[in-house]
Amino acid sequence: MKKGEIYTGTVEKMDFPNKGILHIGEEKVVVKNALPGQTVEIAISKQRKGRCEGRLLKVVTPAAYENTEGACPHRADCGGCTYQTVPYEEQLKIKEQQVRALLDPVLPAGYNFEGIKGSPLTKAYRNKMEFSFGDEYKDGPLALGLHKKGSTYDVLSARDCKLVHEDMTKILCCVLEYFQEKKTSFYKKMQHVGYLRHLLLRRANTTGEILVNLVTTSQEEMDLTPLKEALLALDLEGKIVGFLHIINDGLSDMVRSDETRILYGQDYFYEEILGLKFKVTPFSFFQPNSYGAEVLYNTAREYLGSTKDMTVFDLYSGTGTISQILAPVAKEVIGVEIVEEAVEAAKVNAKLNGLDNCAFWAGDVLKVIDELGEVPDLIMLDPPRDGVNPKALMKILNFGVDRLVYIACKPTSLARDLEMIQGRGYKVEKIACVDLFPNTVHVEVVCCLHRVN
Repeated sequence: MKKGEIYTGTVEKMDFPNKGILHIGEEKVVVKNALPGQTVEIAISKQRKGRCEGRLLKVVTPAAYENTEGACPHRADCGGCTYQTVPYEEQLKIKEQQVRALLDPVLPAGYNFEGIKGSPLTKAYRNKMEFSFGDEYKDGPLALGLHKKGSTYDVLSARDCKLVHEDMTKILCCVLEYFQEKKTSFYKKMQHVGYLRHLLLRRANTTGEILVNLVTTSQEEMDLTPLKEALLALDLEGKIVGFLHIINDGLSDMVRSDETRILYGQDYFYEEILGLKFKVTPFSFFQPNSYGAEVLYNTAREYLGSTKDMTVFDLYSGTGTISQILAPVAKEVIGVEIVEEAVEAAKVNAKLNGLDNCAFWAGDVLKVIDELGEVPDLIMLDPPRDGVNPKALMKILNFGVDRLVYIACKPTSLARDLEMIQGRGYKVEKIACVDLFPNTVHVEVVCCLHRVN
């Protein structure tokens, strides 16, 4: 096979996270975002010894289990919801099989795998979305939504995104129509000119409180009072508690603030998880699926076991959600997180929940762990996608705690780290998957280990 040649074949399986596997003759071909059972047309994009990579051109025949009724019309171009046409039970099976394929080679036969737990909500579950202003094609009309798959410029208007609550869709449409009518410019990343950049929406699943954040440059001045009034007049299930105008003149495409102006209400909202209340600000980290997070944290708490009269280290603690869930029956919980804003939010939330046995440290786990002056009885690990720094992991294992729980948002990182953890005398007690992001390729894994040597 040569680069650029076009072939048709049937996808046999899907490796984590989104790699469809098929064979053309004797050649193995990997194609992203192709589902098992689909007949697809592909173009060869790379050729290596023993393996080729293809680019998905179109789905010739859907898999027998797929249902396209009511699906997002942009799903093929957006690429965010690979599993959107797949019945939920089938999604869970695919994800479970992918995780087993990653973990089986690094764990002893017969380890206790407890399957996968689904999300209570499979649609409209996201409590945070970042939408971009742009155009769907060069010099086209103003769009507000998500970038096309593989593009940093073209934007698809997200008027029918299945991952967000209808309230968010109504707000997006209101904002888009307002600026279309005003013929307002959007920020062009190559020329660094224009006004509109992003719309950051956060909506609490449990309280229905909504924070609307309009992100622009300082290159123009607009009276946003009419937009504020239009937003507040919307018929929403929830309630807008804050409308913020965030100024961002940075050159990168990330959402950040040089200046924040409160045009209405407040710059935070409240969300509740497992009976605890959390104050969430525009940029503070919070699990995007609140109800799914309850399943995840319940599993982690169950795996950690009794914390009565014990000191617990919550490493990579974020805004301290897990710390505060563990704190009511623990002697002390110490959280470590590198993002200073998240640490400050954790302190505020601990006070809000009346917890005085939580301490939060800002800094890199690798360095801070030497400064804590405490020896833990139990350790909770919830690292970022790349897993735990090997040097930090060595220090963590040197504490020799009887039990540690590892929450992985990227199963491949867990599979890598498990080799070192087992080499230091730990055995996997049980493992479960939690589907925090239905309709997407992502899955969380919770792993409980105890020291045997």
